[in-house]
Amino acid sequence: VKMKSVLAAAASLLAVVSAHGGVDTYTIGTTVFSPYNSAGGQKSVQRQYSTYDPLVIKDLSTVNIRCNNAGALGTGVTATIAAGDKIKAHWKQWTHRPASVLVYMAKCPSSGCNGFDGAGKVWFKIDQQGLVSGTQNSGKWAGDEILETLVWSTTIPASLAPGEYLIRHELIAVHQANNPQFYPECAQLVVTGSGTASPPSSALVAFPGAYSASDPGIAFNIDSDAAKTATTYTIPGPAVWSGGSSGGGNGGSPAPSDPEPTSVAPAPAPTTLVTSAAPAPTKPACAVAKYKQCGGKGYSGCTVCESGSTCSSNGEYYSQCL
Repeated sequence: VKMKSVLAAAASLLAVVSAHGGVDTYTIGTTVFSPYNSAGGQKSVQRQYSTYDPLVIKDLSTVNIRCNNAGALGTGVTATIAAGDKIKAHWKQWTHRPASVLVYMAKCPSSGCNGFDGAGKVWFKIDQQGLVSGTQNSGKWAGDEILETLVWSTTIPASLAPGEYLIRHELIAVHQANNPQFYPECAQLVVTGSGTASPPSSALVAFPGAYSASDPGIAFNIDSDAAKTATTYTIPGPAVWSGGSSGGGNGGSPAPSDPEPTSVAPAPAPTTLVTSAAPAPTKPACAVAKYKQCGGKGYSGCTVCESGSTCSSNGEYYSQCL
């Protein structure tokens, strides 16, 4: 019996090691929210899922694409976060360099998230990052950051109205030609604050339904000749809601403020000439940090990049500061 237990444990460990990856833990401030442990019956803010293995194109029409296999039910536990604060998602493991990171939220009904399976056109995107620099075939992707750090930081929109929400982190790996892999996981949040904004219906999508096998970022061959020179990639799904952000990651800190102009005392005026001081430089109303979104179809946020970067088109739906 003891030998059988050892073999079973070894097989389980091998299955995890040989699999791909998934969100394992969340951090809000200094609070760490551990993942569920189905074997121990542990309850968690996270929706349970059954495997680190990916979903594929055939799964785009199934409920699994929403919150992964068996991810439709909550455990009665939620994590509280203030609008404007950051949530960090941690992966226990990850194996693919060329991948996009996408983060969605969905408002739960008044009855709460626990009995809500996320059905319907309720999901809005608050963060995304795909190809960061270089070519599709050999450039730097958001997946590189997950591979190196196993963490992604996203800011909950400061203007978001309080309430209960699902948050959905997803990696879309494109290392196989025309055969992308999808890794979605969900957790339950209570958002606090004084925000009043909600995304318009035009920003909402449903899972299944948000992605199509013919989408440019899904019908995609990273090994093609075109991918060896192309420097843009269209991330699947809707544009980031203007109340959200883009390009979070570990470097996703707010854009640095420009220094206030230094006042200089004017020289004494000549007796025969009256002069006036030049107006102080005007501080930009906004400034988008490098690698964050600054434009694209459906985007209505800030379009001015911080000093040292310019807003560069990355397809019809996405421009970023580079």
